Parts: sequence; C-alpha cells; structure tokens
Amino acid sequence: MSQELEAAAADAAGGFFSRKPLHGLPVGTPCPNCETPLEGPWCHQCGQKGEDYHRSIGHLITEAFEGLTHFDGRFWRTMPDLVRRPGRLTRAYLDGRRAPQIPPFRLFLVVVLLVFFTGGLGGSNTNFVVTGGGREQVISAPGVKISVEERAAGASSRAQTGQSGFDHWMEVRARAAMRNPEAFGHSLHAWGHRLAVLALPIAAGLLGLLFLTRRRFFLFDHLIFSMHSLSFQGLLLSLVFLANLIPGKPGDLLLFAMPVHLFVHMRGTYGTGVFGTLWRMALLLVGSLIGAGVIMVILMLLGLNELGGH
Repeated sequence: MSQELEAAAADAAGGFFSRKPLHGLPVGTPCPNCETPLEGPWCHQCGQKGEDYHRSIGHLITEAFEGLTHFDGRFWRTMPDLVRRPGRLTRAYLDGRRAPQIPPFRLFLVVVLLVFFTGGLGGSNTNFVVTGGGREQVISAPGVKISVEERAAGASSRAQTGQSGFDHWMEVRARAAMRNPEAFGHSLHAWGHRLAVLALPIAAGLLGLLFLTRRRFFLFDHLIFSMHSLSFQGLLLSLVFLANLIPGKPGDLLLFAMPVHLFVHMRGTYGTGVFGTLWRMALLLVGSLIGAGVIMVILMLLGLNELGGH
C-alpha cells in the first residue's frame, strides 16, 4: 500500500473529526516539540498539537470509538448531498460556499483507500493466471492471462528472428512474476494507489473538451466535478464489493446507479439539457475507458519493472 497516499489520507481523515484536542495541555506548558510556551490548542511556533498522549489503552479505545461516532458537521452536510443532490454540492463549492463541505480532494483520497480496502476483502481483483506444467499460479492483477506454453513458443520464434530489447525485458520480468506472484501482487497494489490520482486529470481534461464551447467553465470547475463524481463512484464501488461478499453477488445491481448519478450530477452542475447530457456522458465513458486502459498498461509495466527481473 502506498505510504504517500496513506499519509495524505490519514491527514485528510483527521479533518472529519473534532478539531479541538481532547487532552490539551494547559496554556503556558512548554511545547513538547520546541519548548515554546503554549498559548492555545496548537503551538504558535512549530504548529504541533498541544496534547498529552500519555493515556491508558482504555482511554485510547474510548477516544477511537468517540472519533468514529462524532463526525465533524461537514461530513453530515457533504455526504447526503453527494449521494442525492450532487449537482447542488458541486455548484455550492464552485460558487464559494465551501466552509460547510469536506474539501473535495480530501474526500477523494479517503475514498481511494476505501475502494482498495474493500476490494481486497473478497479478492475482487481479476486474477492474472499463469498456467503450465500441470500447475496454476494466481497473481492479483487486472485480467491478463499468459500461458507458459505460448510464451515458450513465442520465445523460440523470437530466437529465430531476433528478440527486441523490450521483448527480452518483458520475458525476464514475466518469469520473475511467475516465480514470485505475491511480490508482484504487492507491487501492483502499491502502484495502484499512486496511479489512482491520474483519474482526476484525465476526467477533468475530457470534461474540458466536452464543454470547450462553454467559456464560463474552467479546468478548476471540471476538477471539482471530477473529485465529487469519482468520490461517489468509489463509495458505490466499495458498497458493491461489500455486498458481493454475500453469495449470489447482489451488489452488482448497484452498478446501475452509476450512470444515473452521473446524469443527475452533470445536469445539476453544468445546466445541460437531457440530450446534451447524454451525448457528453457517452463520450466521457469512451474517453474514460481509453484512459483507464492506459493506466492499466502503465500499472502492469511499473509492477513488472519493480520486480527487477529477479
């Protein structure tokens, strides 16, 4: 799991909860970090929270439970609108009414972690299956099947015609992935967290092209729309993963809510008509699939490269 994204999301999640330290040090107490006398909940010199962390495990468990049940008021203002009135949520942010909302990028980061977490609970990733010699190894990777026999035949053919540098690079690392599928899976998982952020500029760029003739919309507007839209899709996908832990996979039915939500969101944010929304949605879907394909290819190459051919 990407440490960079985890750290960012952990900081982001902190914004969901109460901002006042529960065990703040008294005013005038030297800051534990820089020893500057505290004048409030945070040190005005270094910015560290003035809080006493020397507490029993019982206190820590109690505070964790309180943190999970007492969300910042912005959570309860943001989530209902994100689900039921996404256009109003995005328009309010773009019009400057931002204080009552969870910052869009913060929300997006937390949802990315949630998707990867729930997706891993039931092995929701399509398997990368390598077969040969009567054995089968399963690598957690997006839907690629490689037959050892086919690869051997291809290698023999390339030996006769001359193997390119890239073919050799691929073959060496594919063999390394077959020898160590667990390391390959971990590599894909870590890079998947990092590359997930690329969905934002791709979606915003596509929206910029789709609304090129509407001069009152800017790239910033499309980025905010993309953060809110992808956050909802991620939350819904997480719910699908959880529901599909039940036999029969009833969660798949929830996927029909994705285009409905996008339609409502786009009309509410951009003020487009029914036809204008539908054709933009269709082109956005095609462009998103192409972008997702490019990201998946990059993910596979990065995952293989990290193995180093060992």
